[in-house]
Amino acid sequence: MLILNVVGARPNFMKIGPLVKEMRHRDLPQVLVHTGQHYDENLSRQFFDQLGIPKPDINLQVGSASQAVQTAEIMRCFEPVVVECHPDLVLVVGDVNSTMACALVAAKFCIPVAHVEAGLRSFDRTMPEEINRIVTDAVSDLLFVSEPSGIQNLKREGVPDHKIHFVGNVMIDSLLEHRKAAEESKILERLNLAATNRYALVTLHRPSNVDEPEKLRGLLEALAELTQDLPVIFPMHPRTRNKAIEASLQLELDRLIVTEPLGYLDFLHLMSAAAVVITDSGGVQEETTVLGVPCLTVRENTERPATVEQGTNRLVGSDPAHLLRSVRTVLQGDRSPSRLPELWDGKAAQRIVEVLLRQDWRKH
Repeated sequence: MLILNVVGARPNFMKIGPLVKEMRHRDLPQVLVHTGQHYDENLSRQFFDQLGIPKPDINLQVGSASQAVQTAEIMRCFEPVVVECHPDLVLVVGDVNSTMACALVAAKFCIPVAHVEAGLRSFDRTMPEEINRIVTDAVSDLLFVSEPSGIQNLKREGVPDHKIHFVGNVMIDSLLEHRKAAEESKILERLNLAATNRYALVTLHRPSNVDEPEKLRGLLEALAELTQDLPVIFPMHPRTRNKAIEASLQLELDRLIVTEPLGYLDFLHLMSAAAVVITDSGGVQEETTVLGVPCLTVRENTERPATVEQGTNRLVGSDPAHLLRSVRTVLQGDRSPSRLPELWDGKAAQRIVEVLLRQDWRKH
């Protein structure tokens, strides 16, 4: 039995780490393939080192491009890997272009596909990730679900029960394993914020928030105004920074504490100690739920409803005035009671590998 584990972008790394570790513990033969969809070599290496992930066996180095070109290039480069390795299973995680592209290649070779984080739906097909999720689930044979909404969504789409496995959230496995190490981070000292115990942490990268100059202007102006209340730390995606500069928003950026994208442990430390997190990231919604940190999601919808129904997450949309009001409400102490979603206990990878070991691979 041979498994091809696929990663392509930073959100994948936190999900594959516990799986690789558990597979090695259970002596499951595997090959780790990095498509290179996120191509910042230094940051990728930092994530791999901090998460204890072995160096990828294969790096396709596809780099950045439009949605269609990047997806096609991943498929073109991944196909020879499948032909050479002849795996019994291709395992993909999350919802990035690499997830869908590699799942499609495997399915066309009639090789079983396992999708970790299956069934999540925002019901917003303007999001490229939503298309990736739907297509990947449609061709997958094993669908590993992180929250109950995923089960409901897959059943509604006609997926038979025997393919669906509720295992919990493997991203939380990484968080719980590395939380203590993150406490040792010196990122606040490096940002000259060690003396403060109140700051806001921001991540914004979705095209719906950063590609339209006026929408980005409104959000950055709101964040700049928020600095009257507390420091605002913004580890900024290069694409977001370029869009802000193109829109002549340097003055707004100058009022924020803007950094390059951070490594996993530094970012986890900042999340853990933040007074509030403002984001449009799916993973951050989940992580803040486990950390018990108030999260305001700058979107009209979420594919992770458990973070709203049970966690600390609130959907606030992208209206700058509403965002500011929501932040100040949180800072005044208005927090809804929260609880940990079911099976977000650090053992998702164990459950996934147990399912893999129960499969009858001979029929493939």
